[in-house]
Amino acid sequence: MKVGLIQSRTPASQDAALAQILPLVREAAAGGAEFIATPEGSNILQKDRAKLFPALMSLEEDVFVAGMREAAKDLGVWILIGSALVRREDGKCANRAVLIDPQGAITATYDKLHMFDVDLPTGEVARESESYTPGDRAVVADIPGTKLGLTICYDLRFPALYRALALAGAEVMTIPAAFTRPTGEAHWEVLMRARAIETGSFVLAPAQGGFHEDGRGTWGHTIVVGPWGEVIARLDHDEPGVLLADLDLAAAGKARRAIPALANARAFTGP
Repeated sequence: MKVGLIQSRTPASQDAALAQILPLVREAAAGGAEFIATPEGSNILQKDRAKLFPALMSLEEDVFVAGMREAAKDLGVWILIGSALVRREDGKCANRAVLIDPQGAITATYDKLHMFDVDLPTGEVARESESYTPGDRAVVADIPGTKLGLTICYDLRFPALYRALALAGAEVMTIPAAFTRPTGEAHWEVLMRARAIETGSFVLAPAQGGFHEDGRGTWGHTIVVGPWGEVIARLDHDEPGVLLADLDLAAAGKARRAIPALANARAFTGP
């Protein structure tokens, strides 16, 4: 399967985000990608909550989501919106991954489970839980030839989630992200490779990169990792762009047979 990962620098409105990402999606499809994934917060990034909340729309109303559905249908490809920041049915907000099939239909959604609430050594403070309501379920989604484990950014640091997804049949873990620059430089690649090795899975990590309209900085360095932990493809920068990679989907089963950690785990008590 050929995949295309989009690296973007999402601006602070859905219309502008669509104008930036749509040409990159078309470029990925022109390069032969059958499955295209965008980063976390693909539709809008805005740190100022007073500006963000009034701008958020429902999944059905969001112009970026509508544009991606049209693109999937026009191009005949699967598109994973790594996440769209949307308003939920109850009026609260969600950080939501959206899987779209080649007919433009939404076939699966996943609301980010783990909220990024931290005080970084640099003095940067993040309180994602003040903006979004976390999800309460893990999601495995079907695409032709394989199953996807849907996750988002900070989920990466919780390996039990990936083990559960792998045990449920996922062989490709999607980890769209908007990593901070300090944590990205220190942890991005090693954590992606760890999650791949632990579960014998492919990892697809499309990223936000650079300095955004709202003042934030993100790491970029979009990456594809194979089930043996090998880096298959990566972007060594934070500029918007497209990363293409060919996946031998049989490699996941081969890695899991060679290192049967999923099967060999034992229950234990203590400490």
